[in-house]
Amino acid sequence: MSFHLTAEDIVIEDNHILKAQLRNEDDELVESTIDLNEHLGNNGAFEWDGENFSESAENVEFSIEGDGEVPVLRALLGTGDDEPAEADINLSEHIVNENGQFVYQ
Repeated sequence: MSFHLTAEDIVIEDNHILKAQLRNEDDELVESTIDLNEHLGNNGAFEWDGENFSESAENVEFSIEGDGEVPVLRALLGTGDDEPAEADINLSEHIVNENGQFVYQ
């Protein structure tokens, strides 16, 4: 299940730490974090199974879009050219809530 459907207070800290209160199997809220730099890279766009996207990113933001259905990470990513590229990625493609903890799948 998408993590954001069982989460509250979702934020991005330091441009790469996803933090939220996630519900566990006992329906309790548990603080959880995941370092997106360990799973996302930058090849001019976000890429899964990469690393350290935030080292070349600006204006990193998180939002829930599409009637609350899609948890989106947005940023301006360095491309090696003069102009950074606008990029976004659906975090629920690989980030889930397993018993109150963020897990990358």
